[in-house]
Amino acid sequence: MTSRQPRDRSPEIRLDDVAKRIIELLQVDGRQSYAAIAKAVGLSEAAVRQRVQRLLDAEVMQIVAVTDPLQVGFRRQAMIGIKADGDLVELGDALSAMQEVDYVVTTAGSFDLLVEVVCEDDDHLLHLLTKNIRLLPGVTSTETFVYLKLNKQHYNWGTR
Repeated sequence: MTSRQPRDRSPEIRLDDVAKRIIELLQVDGRQSYAAIAKAVGLSEAAVRQRVQRLLDAEVMQIVAVTDPLQVGFRRQAMIGIKADGDLVELGDALSAMQEVDYVVTTAGSFDLLVEVVCEDDDHLLHLLTKNIRLLPGVTSTETFVYLKLNKQHYNWGTR
């Protein structure tokens, strides 16, 4: 499992219609050939390759394999709401560095941060909570929402 590195949001990048179409095609099938994409958008294969690389370099998109955690041995997923004192950026960075953590957001509302974790089982989740997350400087309380069923998880929200 790979984790995203925390980063500051850069200014919004303006995408032209061709870039948006390339992204949409890759969302349907990330293994599509540059030749097939080129045919669909009316550019040369080399031009598509360059555009895809620019989108990757600018971190506008990623091309990754998304696994089903259950199929690869991770039986417990949970969302953890964290209330904290102190520097939320530092806390967010510390949480992001944990292997089990795949999603960290700083929020407004009842929790300061929301953290999604993927664990092998309940013992693994308990260990992560009690020996790692709750011991981080600034954490004042946590509330864990154990996933019973993943009803929907999609990454094809498009570009429009």
